[in-house]
Amino acid sequence: MATASGTPGWFEGFEQARFGLGDGQIFARFGGARDKPALLLLHGFPQTHAMWHRVALALKDEFFLVMPDLRGYGDSSKAPGRDDHANYSKRAMAEDMCGLMTALGKPQFFLAGHDRGARVAHRLAVDHPQRVRKLVLIDIAPTLDMYDGNWNAGQSAISPEEDKRRHFTFARVYYHWFHLIQPSPLPEKMIGADARFYLRSKLGGWGASGMAHVEKAALAEYERCFCRAESIHAACEDYRASASIDLEHDRESRALGKRICCDTFVMWGERGLIGKLFDPLALWQAQCACQVSGRSMPAGHFIPEELPMETAQASRAFFG
Repeated sequence: MATASGTPGWFEGFEQARFGLGDGQIFARFGGARDKPALLLLHGFPQTHAMWHRVALALKDEFFLVMPDLRGYGDSSKAPGRDDHANYSKRAMAEDMCGLMTALGKPQFFLAGHDRGARVAHRLAVDHPQRVRKLVLIDIAPTLDMYDGNWNAGQSAISPEEDKRRHFTFARVYYHWFHLIQPSPLPEKMIGADARFYLRSKLGGWGASGMAHVEKAALAEYERCFCRAESIHAACEDYRASASIDLEHDRESRALGKRICCDTFVMWGERGLIGKLFDPLALWQAQCACQVSGRSMPAGHFIPEELPMETAQASRAFFG
């Protein structure tokens, strides 16, 4: 297995392994302070665990860090999607993460997720409340609220004109939400025609200032892992699940009154979409039974890579 671990100093002191979990394998790096609390870090699209490199180096003396590749990403399994996309649901991914932490002997842990990883973290906190001590969600609003255009949890009314503007802006900036969910193999073929160009356009967009925030070794990992037919298909399945079975799970949880049962901290980029269109604090407060705090960060969407030291500092202060 070729990885960027050959780069001098890359994740120095961390171990890596594959874990057989359920119907596939999950690749993960782990290490740091083994006698300190465990912190599970979940990456987003179109990345891998490599996005956490600089954050991990800043936190390795205070936490036992676990950084997996979500199913369908990086060096984890990439099974073909099922008709109902259930094997790429956030519930299935959350169960992977619980199995991983059990295998590492960590029944309880702190949890932080960015982008898709934050959506997995949300589902994990709802489905497995006994496992999560505290939760950090980075640059997302709840999936159901985003698809429904619920901008602020009903706390204040907006004009019909403003509602239309926000819907249009959301569709324009997050067009990939609607492109990737199209039936296979349409988006797979389109992205696969020049996967490297597509990958770089995503990494350099979403409020980021070009690609200066991406470490060279991390970019090499993203390109190695994403620019393959099975990876592109798996990423599409992740989004197809979000627009179908994940919404069913979210609606069911809300109908049953299931909420996040731990203190939660929310970060969003001031140059990104979340803070411009949504009220993330109000939306997460509506989904959490405990204390919700948070703040905007002077960044675009890729906060852990654009502001790694600030991300580490905020996480350290929240987790204690």
